[in-house]
This record gives sequence, C-alpha cells and structure tokens, in this order.
Amino acid sequence: MPETTAPATPARRGDATRAAILAAARERFAADGYERATVRAIAQEARIDPSMVIRYFGSKEGLFAAAVDVDLRLPDLTGVPRDELGATLVRHFLDLWETGPASAVLVAMLRVGVTNPAGAARMQQVFAEQVAPLARIAGPAGSAGEVPDDAPARAALVASHLLGLALTRLVLRFEPAVAMSRDDVVRWVAPAVQRYLAG
Repeated sequence: MPETTAPATPARRGDATRAAILAAARERFAADGYERATVRAIAQEARIDPSMVIRYFGSKEGLFAAAVDVDLRLPDLTGVPRDELGATLVRHFLDLWETGPASAVLVAMLRVGVTNPAGAARMQQVFAEQVAPLARIAGPAGSAGEVPDDAPARAALVASHLLGLALTRLVLRFEPAVAMSRDDVVRWVAPAVQRYLAG
C-alpha cells in the first residue's frame, strides 16, 4: 500500500506560521529598518493575514524582539592559545555574519539599531549578556587572579571593531571592505581585537 502522510497537527502548523512570520520580519527589518517595516508588509511576505502577526507576537515591538533574538554562539576561549584569541573571535564573527543562519538577524539588528531606540536597546542587551562576559574571561587577570576593572571597556572596544566591520561589509557595503578576503580581514582586524582582549 502507498505510504500516507499524516496531516499536520495544529501545533506544527502554528510552528510553521510562526517561523514564516519571523523569516519575513527579519527580511523586512533588514531591508527597510524598524520604522518603515510594517506589520502589513511582513504579513504579505509571509502570505498570512496581518491579524495573525498580532495573534502570535502581540505587536510590532514584540515581533521585533522575537525576530532579533540571537545567540552569538561565542566560542569558549578558555582552551584557545592566548595569542590566538583575536583571530579566533574575528573568524567566528565572519562565520556568523556571512555564512551562518543568524546572518539575517544580525543585519536586521545593525540596520535597526542605528536608527531606532528599541533596536539600540536590543543590541545593548546582547552586548551586556553575551560579549561583555567574554572580556572578563579572556582579559588579563590581576595579581590575585581577579578580573580587571577595565573589562567592560575592553568588551566595548571589541564590539566597536566587530560591529563596525559588519556595518561596512554588510550594510553600508563600502567596496574596499566588501572586497577583502576573510584572510585579509583576520590579518587586519585580529591584532586590534587581540590587544583589546588580552593586551
């Protein structure tokens, strides 16, 4: 007898609808920014009624928060040779931005974060929760092994380099930055990141 496919359950249909809305939202936020991306346009791209967006996410603000919920999946630097910290981190971010599944989320965050308070707040939250602890772990320890007071400043400078790189390569698309190979990016940027982390 031919195999039959079981009909999709309501839960599965709901998951598929939610995923379609989030994918469409990331595309629109990345392309249009927060203010110009409308619930109607997002719903049209997801091929659903706009009321469904509100049903799943409550509001445009709730949708944006869900759409840019990103795990940077930062590497565990405790086992990385100390003189390779900068290169390891730069390579990780290049993978994340340019080939990983989170690339659309990160571009949306960059576009919205520079123009909208909600976007900036979300980026600040990601920084505080994910990047700042990295500098405390990787930074030079004091004489008694304590974390130095300048760890937040180190983390902010790391973020300034990596976010600036992403902005010029992926959003503003400055030709010299876009044309650089991955190896060239690592060669130029990693020493600065290394100094901020472990100098």
